[in-house]
Amino acid sequence: MTTHRDWQGVRMRRLWIGADPDAPPRQVTVPAAWDDSAAAALAALMPGERPVSLAKAADGWVGRLADPALGERLRRLLLLRRGAPEAAIWRGEAPAEPGFVLNLAAFHDPASGFDLAGFAEAVETAVLALSRAAPAALRLRIGLADLAGLLAALGMDYGDMAARGVAACIAALLRGRAEAASAMLAERDGARATAVAWSVPPAFCAVPALAKAAREARRPGLELRHAALTAIGDADLPDALLGVETGGIAPAFSPFDQEGGLSRATRAWLAAHSLSADAVLAALLRGENRLAVADAAAHAAIHDAVAPWISVMPVRPMERAVSPAAAGSPRRELPPRRAGYTQKASVGGRKLFLKTGEYADGTLGEVFVALPKEAPMMRGLMESFAIAVSLGLQHGVPLEAFVDAFTGTNFGPAGVVEGDPDVRRAGSLLDYMFRHLAVHYLGRTDLPDAAGETADRAEERAAAGSPLLPLELPTEASARQRRRGFRLVGR
Repeated sequence: MTTHRDWQGVRMRRLWIGADPDAPPRQVTVPAAWDDSAAAALAALMPGERPVSLAKAADGWVGRLADPALGERLRRLLLLRRGAPEAAIWRGEAPAEPGFVLNLAAFHDPASGFDLAGFAEAVETAVLALSRAAPAALRLRIGLADLAGLLAALGMDYGDMAARGVAACIAALLRGRAEAASAMLAERDGARATAVAWSVPPAFCAVPALAKAAREARRPGLELRHAALTAIGDADLPDALLGVETGGIAPAFSPFDQEGGLSRATRAWLAAHSLSADAVLAALLRGENRLAVADAAAHAAIHDAVAPWISVMPVRPMERAVSPAAAGSPRRELPPRRAGYTQKASVGGRKLFLKTGEYADGTLGEVFVALPKEAPMMRGLMESFAIAVSLGLQHGVPLEAFVDAFTGTNFGPAGVVEGDPDVRRAGSLLDYMFRHLAVHYLGRTDLPDAAGETADRAEERAAAGSPLLPLELPTEASARQRRRGFRLVGR
């Protein structure tokens, strides 16, 4: 199969990589500027063991649309990492509700803030492509990803009111342009629905011209080809292929990437504020955290801001939080700027970063755990666990209760602790986490050292080749594969 001329001049690289740490490696060809996680996503996207290239894989599903002009627009979107259809379309399927994801961070424009014309064309392209791929579909699912990355590039804090205004205008623009494209198809193929009146977008927005474009896109009463067009769903393989750091409208729960360095969004935020990593480090040493991450309340506020224009939304974040009545006490909000620190350590050879956030009186109010080298499920579970602990602390659960409950837990990874002089051994990552917090926030040095029936037995099981968690891999080859794993993206 000859690749399309649109790929000419694109510098490519080949590497051997598996779809996940368990899968055998296969030859994958992607643009030279794309990272290994994108190559792994492509390997997972296209089933089989034979060599796979981005150009041939994309030409496969684009060619089935039988529209050369539309194909050029789709290839351009993909090369710019701005948008791609869901996995089923890559594999030649025609889902009942086909989806397409648009990577908002890739639409950042240094001059204007946001590429309005490019975004409008991308939305129309998505509607046309999905309609050709699944002509019988009544509902399309065109979604957004990496809102947090776009806001960071704009220099906005995720929890600010200005960020909510930008999110609302983008959601309204998405719906308006999608309905306009569906109306165009209805004129040719027949209407099957009518556009209902939807909320008027904000009159003002921090991004020039965005609010005006969003309001002008609102055209109730149009005859449409589709009954619904927009959705915020779960992150999928195309998100990883596009280099998305945070799925959907979720915040970045950590300023770090999977290698333990600053994430792309964090670097973009620093650049927007003309700050260097040295300046941030100096601020941290003064007790001022310039890299504070958003909390569940900010996530819920963004959710509410975009919901009026999105047909299908994920569960509202605050619905998962502990209510004041259930917690037994009102929630104690953390200050917008808070002290704390980041501790880097390894447990049984497995690296982690433990970050804390403090109230003005120095008491612990939140914790974050980053596992840069672990499989996505394990990272996600630990990040979710840390959020649950943070909510408990903010609702009055004493740190002592967590320490008593989780120190002494025994599962791998476990063993010798490096990088933290206050904890020598740990029976698990949770055991390490709360031993460390007990020393630094409770002054407790009375906890018995983890050994014997805890860390040693866990290490013995790992040496015998028995996986300690569902995604743990005991072989050295698998350990090498893990380094190329996807970055977890949320909704």
